[in-house]
Amino acid sequence: VVRRGTAGTPDEFGVQFYGSVIRDKDRFRMWYVAVDRELQRDPGCVRCLRPAYAESPDGIHWIKPELGLVEYQGNNRNNLLQIEPAPLGIINLKVLDEPDDPDATRRYKMSAQTWWREGRGRGRGTLAPLFSSDGLRWRLAVDAKPVRGLLPLENLVLPRHHFEAAGGLYKWKGVYFASGQSSRNYRHGTGNYTGREVLMHRSRDFGQWSRTASIGFRRDEQYGNPFPHDAGKETHEGVSVWHRGNVLIGLSGMWQGAGHKKDVTIDLGLLVSNDGVHFREPIRDWIFLQHGEDGKWDEGGLLQGQGFANVGDKTLIWYGSWDPRVGTNYQPRGGVGLATLPRDRFGALAVRTSDQPAEFVSGVLQADASRPATVRQRLYVNADGLSQDARLRFELLDEQEHPLAGFSGEHAAIVDEGGFRTPVSWQTNRDNAHLPARFRLRVSFEGKQRDRVRFYAAYMSSKTGGVHE
Repeated sequence: VVRRGTAGTPDEFGVQFYGSVIRDKDRFRMWYVAVDRELQRDPGCVRCLRPAYAESPDGIHWIKPELGLVEYQGNNRNNLLQIEPAPLGIINLKVLDEPDDPDATRRYKMSAQTWWREGRGRGRGTLAPLFSSDGLRWRLAVDAKPVRGLLPLENLVLPRHHFEAAGGLYKWKGVYFASGQSSRNYRHGTGNYTGREVLMHRSRDFGQWSRTASIGFRRDEQYGNPFPHDAGKETHEGVSVWHRGNVLIGLSGMWQGAGHKKDVTIDLGLLVSNDGVHFREPIRDWIFLQHGEDGKWDEGGLLQGQGFANVGDKTLIWYGSWDPRVGTNYQPRGGVGLATLPRDRFGALAVRTSDQPAEFVSGVLQADASRPATVRQRLYVNADGLSQDARLRFELLDEQEHPLAGFSGEHAAIVDEGGFRTPVSWQTNRDNAHLPARFRLRVSFEGKQRDRVRFYAAYMSSKTGGVHE
């Protein structure tokens, strides 16, 4: 949906979507990295990688507006973002929009991967945090002056280790997390493992960052005996995150190593987290989105951008591409692709044995304690395959799984029509006006055709004046 630019434009050589898409009212906003052709001649050219911007009314048809902020090849008719102080090389970036931040100049926050260098050694990745009031003009969150596009050692916000810092950016319970990729050859503790992993640093204020890191995810094959460089199954470039309230849905690169570079590929895997720190695979080593065949624009490998949105009855997911088989022999690369699936239907619960009772009990759900008493909590279900002979029975339990009067037994709610957002209503409390503050949900699959039912998600939201929030 976004292609490389024409000759003479900043992204003529590459549109690298280690970036973000954010929905802002009636438009979609995209941040990505524009790759200059000079990178082919000089692989160490940090100034050849520049943050850029695009907009769309629907997430499908995009324009690259002439922002007039940065001079490129003698004019400023381009879509490049302004970074102060400049120049600062940026290869990956992720963006958050926080309109409720009391400081309007900090509304937009960017985690970017830049570099530092010690002596004459190879540049190493590190985190550069940035603020913006409009998402177009950015300033470093720390007092620093880049030197030849690199951060000086005295201005690093992280310890001096290699961290490819912009796999994902999110806020969980008041703390910011920057996800990325660590070195390929770490050895930690009693559980030695090797290869790229998901590593995260955290911050309370987005300016001062932790000196310690959390390991968010590793693939099973990374434990045990080390494998040769690039030859194993590894976790590529952190995890991009869709914050859904009580759960984080994420995509991470699945580095499919091989004995020969020409056989290495990258797919995208699905991860989830319920604590904001530790991620897991719902299905072990399952490929969520597969790289394209040879000759396609996304051949060889995919990049996880942080771009997710529900539009109507579809979930939209934007992603990028990079073919790892070319190595440092830089070729014209990338673009932004769009994957779709039925709204929020990443996976489903279904009957395991059709001739036996089937049910599940949720974790503890908590109503929004800050809502006014006049605001009603509503429960909805995303399910398919329902009918008179294939039903879902909803009952509420307390934290110890005791049935709650008025919400269980003969008063249970029955849903026999499918949909992406079907209301759940109890006979004695049809508007859900008095849902308990904390409860568990027991859902039973009923009817002679219950094996057809697919339960995808439950939502709890507020209703005020007929408007769902």
